[in-house]
Amino acid sequence: MLTRSVARLGAFLFAVWPFVLPAPSIGQPSTGVGIKWEVKNRFRLFKYEYDFEYMVRFHGRAGVLAEETSLARATGGVGWASRFVNRLCVISQGTCLRSYLTPGSSLNANFNEPYLVPDYHRIAVTAEGAPAGALCTWRFVTDGKNATPDIKRNQACNSEVFARVPYGKVTHVQLFVATQPEDAQPSVTTEIAVRDFLIAGLGDSIAAGEGDPDREIALANGGFCFRRFGMFAAASYFRPSRRGYSGDRSCSGDLAYADDDTIKWFKEDAVWMDPACHRSLYSYQVRLALALAIENPQIAVTYIPLACSGSTIANGLLGEVQARQSDCAINPGNCSRFVKGQIDTLQRVMNAAHRIDKNRKLDLVLLTIGANDIGFAGLTANVMISHNMPEFRIFGAAGLISDVQAARTALKTLPGQFVKLREALRPLMDNKMDHVVYVSYANPALYNNGQPCPESRQGFDVHPAFTIDGALLKSTSDFVNNEFFPRLKAIVTCGAGGGCQSLASDRMAFVDAHQAQFRNHGFCAQSISDPPFDRGCFTRDGDSFTIDPMTAPVEPMACHKPPNFFRAYASRQRWIRTANDSYFAAMSYPDANAKYLQPESIHDPIWGAASAVYGGAMHPTAQGYAAMVDAALPAARRLLNLPAPE
Repeated sequence: MLTRSVARLGAFLFAVWPFVLPAPSIGQPSTGVGIKWEVKNRFRLFKYEYDFEYMVRFHGRAGVLAEETSLARATGGVGWASRFVNRLCVISQGTCLRSYLTPGSSLNANFNEPYLVPDYHRIAVTAEGAPAGALCTWRFVTDGKNATPDIKRNQACNSEVFARVPYGKVTHVQLFVATQPEDAQPSVTTEIAVRDFLIAGLGDSIAAGEGDPDREIALANGGFCFRRFGMFAAASYFRPSRRGYSGDRSCSGDLAYADDDTIKWFKEDAVWMDPACHRSLYSYQVRLALALAIENPQIAVTYIPLACSGSTIANGLLGEVQARQSDCAINPGNCSRFVKGQIDTLQRVMNAAHRIDKNRKLDLVLLTIGANDIGFAGLTANVMISHNMPEFRIFGAAGLISDVQAARTALKTLPGQFVKLREALRPLMDNKMDHVVYVSYANPALYNNGQPCPESRQGFDVHPAFTIDGALLKSTSDFVNNEFFPRLKAIVTCGAGGGCQSLASDRMAFVDAHQAQFRNHGFCAQSISDPPFDRGCFTRDGDSFTIDPMTAPVEPMACHKPPNFFRAYASRQRWIRTANDSYFAAMSYPDANAKYLQPESIHDPIWGAASAVYGGAMHPTAQGYAAMVDAALPAARRLLNLPAPE
């Protein structure tokens, strides 16, 4: 009984590192030896242990934002996710080939395992306090019939010893120091039962990680031609081209939509964890799940990424949504043109998990939704497209422009939409709606302790029709701060007018602490420590790009620097992507088969405008998403009963 009591105490303190458990047997003399153990590669979205260990090296007590800043410095602003994006376990495969081969290790344990419900967890144990140079023998016995002990003999006591412990069972570990026979009393014992937390991420572009492709677009030094709309139909302008594109970069001919040049163009895309949804490893949801795994060496985290850019509650969460990438229509083998509703997908995922383990439950759901429901993209377009340009009239006629009054009207319907969402989520959460962590948005338009950004073209001159209207921006920002944010909080926390039936059964956890930080980091925020390319090449007056049609095809930047000097993941004062950032980092195109998007070629005016915004303009940078993680971690730890790091 004493052994079990001590083990329970150990389970309560399992995330404190290092963890030393005293010998539990009555009458056993104290040896001063303890057992330290941890789960290896415990963020199960990563196939390879060395990828997880790479992230562990940069994690410190200062939080995920500090971690992201260190990673930006270490990678030279290129970004860390590019090395991982093609080495992930994805739920569509059902199983995952995982590798525990680490650099310099002789162990090469490659094996398939179910992703949703693991067979085993790989652990590492170490003897602490053993005499210098001593050898240790380890004995691992798992509860269950006909269990065969796993014995590791004559191991150096000061080195890690690895074992695989079955999921959902208790493994008894015995340590024999030096010459002790295995039938003698062990020097120390402990019990290991790894808890694997199942976490799902749901929501829209902010939840997905829009704005931050796992591998940014590669830019060529030369220019690429786009046409203009309306009275500017005969005019054209040049912007940096995609590196590797070998087709026509001029506007000299009318190329068919599906011609060879178009196919060549899309082969040079930025890389996303999921291109249809612009789902990224930089998402605050992925980073939060990863941070929990890094902080707690004696747990594991299985993460289900489902958030999708463009989602509303009706179309995206409860119903299907159209893919974000144009090449999903051109090349269906690359990604699906339509993405099934996230709730339905999550239900199918959980059904698959229950066929393996009927007790497998969601421990936490991360959620951000609601901005698209009130037409936030239209509000942004209203602010950033000059109203006296033909582009404004054309996009307005297509229903892509909105204003504050329209958003205010749509906001009145949002509580009813959340009622439907709660009804769909409740059975998946086993009626524990408080384990849904809703992370609110940040205002993208603030700097200097909350002032709205001024009228300017800086960061928005990638398209000739773009400019920030200061007056419209202020009225929109005031609406976001004074109406949208408070209503969201009331809906999520069951405040006045939130539409909840019961506070006890409907209230979700709510996070908005990051909003205070973003008051100094909106899209116009600047610092003398910003990257040299940004400071020298993105000008305030909107003359960042070469106008001369003879020079622009060869040198599109007015600053005379190669476009590929831009670094999407360098640290900046602004935590919000500008239109220039979006083009230089992702250069994305929406599904060209949409009713309002019928381009004649890749030089078409529609794609010229779309390429500057569909890669994440007005979305957080990697640092912005990291700040959201730091704000949300306390709520996640509390709900999962995990301690904060010392």
